[in-house]
Amino acid sequence: MRTRTKVLLGIAAGVVVIGAAGVIGGPIVYANLVNGSAEAEPTLAPTGGATLDPADADGTWQAGNDSFAGYRVHEVLRGQDVTVTGRTKDVDATATVADGSLDRATVTVQVASIATPESARDEYFRSQALQTDRFPTATFRVTDPVDVRAALAGTDRDVTLRGDLTMHGVTKTVEADAQLGVDGDGHVQVAGSIPVTFADYGVDAPDLGFVKVDGSGAVEFSLELTR
Repeated sequence: MRTRTKVLLGIAAGVVVIGAAGVIGGPIVYANLVNGSAEAEPTLAPTGGATLDPADADGTWQAGNDSFAGYRVHEVLRGQDVTVTGRTKDVDATATVADGSLDRATVTVQVASIATPESARDEYFRSQALQTDRFPTATFRVTDPVDVRAALAGTDRDVTLRGDLTMHGVTKTVEADAQLGVDGDGHVQVAGSIPVTFADYGVDAPDLGFVKVDGSGAVEFSLELTR
């Protein structure tokens, strides 16, 4: 069975479920279920007041096991607003800090492993939207040094990360609004999001009649950096 056929059958099965639930709300019930399963936006975990002297932060940092990345999109399902989030922990990141400055950083995400609670949606995302067989990774590379001394000291955790986002084989210069902090174990946490317009990356936002996905969304990330 061809992939597209399987995807459409899976989506159709979801419509049947919605139809069967019509007596108790139909699309409203489904929208509430999806919204209820949407992940919260990435934020820093409680730091307990932990800080790190900039001189002690010098060196190379790697992504730890609690790192994740993914996406957030809004869609309309038969008039109902739905927020969908996908997540993966299959993330590799490297960052270099020198003299209180985040000089370089690269985050690579295995796109095919991003998952939501709905397998049919994931299949469409992988095979039709992002074509992960051809473009298996997405990469964000920080190109402009960032002063992180205030963030390490816990006085101002907001940072702007400027760099290049490569997705679906297309690279665009972007800005990520993020927060940076230190946890009680001495790990550096970075959490934020990058707004994206899908057409800029040659991606068609799904429009299947009964469900329409917005033309823009966000790439989200939460990194636990260790040495």
